[in-house]
Amino acid sequence: MPYSQESELLDYIALRRLQNRYADLVTRQAWSELTEIFRPTCTLDLALGDRNETVTGPAAIGHFISEAIARFSFFEFAILNTVIEIDGIHRNAVARMYMQELRLEVDSGRRTDAYGVYHDRFEKDDDGHWWFTERHYGSYSRTAPHESKADQVVFPLPDRNLREWLAEIG
Repeated sequence: MPYSQESELLDYIALRRLQNRYADLVTRQAWSELTEIFRPTCTLDLALGDRNETVTGPAAIGHFISEAIARFSFFEFAILNTVIEIDGIHRNAVARMYMQELRLEVDSGRRTDAYGVYHDRFEKDDDGHWWFTERHYGSYSRTAPHESKADQVVFPLPDRNLREWLAEIG
């Protein structure tokens, strides 16, 4: 059966709901619920501007994020924009998701922001459920240290050709 525009629309909506669910889980710090959206082997590669790190599995990813945001009394994860490419025949998809973290530091009470982009890979299972299977995060700006003259530290914008990536995994 050919992959129809209607099927693509339904998959797009399901993938957007999955991204929104991730933002909600992180904001609520509901780490145990990551198992409902991440495959057990999901990897998260992080390029944080000053260091790189890789974390594998929902529990490890939740632990990493939990430790990273423990210094904030307020934390909200906001999706700014997203672009999704879907291969409905092979039940794969990839996305570029721009995000912002709105934060308030416990120690100083200072408001800080971080901006970044996720390049995500998704798979659809036999029950029609979409899963995160691979994530690549890159920082591209964050509030500068208190002693800095600049408001923001800016890093090169991470980019990946989504159509080429989808063709590679097809």
